[in-house]
Amino acid sequence: MVKDRSGQIRPLLQDCRLEALVLMDPANLAYLCGFTGTDGVLVVTAGTSCFLTDSRYSTQARGQVAADAVQEYADKIPGILDWLRQAGIRRVGFEAATLPYATVLRLRDATSDLEWVPLDQELKPLRGSKDAEEIVALERAAGLNLEAIEAVLPLLVPGTMERQLATELEFALKRRGGQDKAFDFIVASGPRGAMPHGVASDKELVAGELVTIDFGTRVDGYHSDETVTLALGRVDARQREVFDTVLAAHDRAIAGIRPGMALRDIDALAREYIAGQGFGDYFGHGLGHGVGLEVHEYPVVSPRSESIAEEGMVFTIEPGIYIPEVCGVRIEDMVAVTADGCRLLTRIPKEFRSLPA
Repeated sequence: MVKDRSGQIRPLLQDCRLEALVLMDPANLAYLCGFTGTDGVLVVTAGTSCFLTDSRYSTQARGQVAADAVQEYADKIPGILDWLRQAGIRRVGFEAATLPYATVLRLRDATSDLEWVPLDQELKPLRGSKDAEEIVALERAAGLNLEAIEAVLPLLVPGTMERQLATELEFALKRRGGQDKAFDFIVASGPRGAMPHGVASDKELVAGELVTIDFGTRVDGYHSDETVTLALGRVDARQREVFDTVLAAHDRAIAGIRPGMALRDIDALAREYIAGQGFGDYFGHGLGHGVGLEVHEYPVVSPRSESIAEEGMVFTIEPGIYIPEVCGVRIEDMVAVTADGCRLLTRIPKEFRSLPA
């Protein structure tokens, strides 16, 4: 999936009156030129692109990077500045959201002849719409989720610790080709389900409780992110009501997705339904987020979002209800926006499921 995508950011040079753009964020480097190491710099001008790195990665870069040139530096900051000065560059953009402040200061302190221009919102849509190859990788990662959850279902019994379940799920993903876990898995059962980020603990699973499992992996650099809530044995009417409300909100949001639709309106489809069922105070986070080379990236699906759904966007739909000291439910799928709606990339069934206890 190595492509020279530097042309996609060249319009920014003109729009922001820049002579060059310096990029160091690992996800942007992977997207724009294919580099998968941990330290490198891509410099893009109106006419060329050059990848700069040190001796640890120069061989890798020459065989991997799609750019007009690859050069090695002995020291990062002087190496960047030498290249810019030799190219006659004076006004340079940088990634304001991810470049460490200390690095910005070093660049500025070392130059009186260069103007450094921070870019933030201008860069966020860069990876927003995925091409067909990216969506294939995302779908492959999502497919491993289904295989892995099925493999660990026998462990979903009373007495199993949340942490044990999370560990076995991670192993199951890696055995099937997952490169790494997408994040610290959430396994939150019973009252712990009321914590949206209830990372797996030593709590044991108990019959009569709901278990929320939020997990994902990475394939070819692209992530999966999916949440399923399961019942362990028979649960009471209150827990079932919470589950049914979240599932209905999830389904309504997915059914309403269309290109051209404001993402805050997609959020409202789920949020207003949950509020109408009397649970509005228990759904505090946004409905979803973009997924790609990072597990959380542009766009955000929330009441504050100013973005519009575009064909090729991939984001999560993950409504939840979290009632302190009682229970919590979240149901999450990844969707790809299509020409006339959306397509599910994740495949674990989301209907109510009660496992033997």
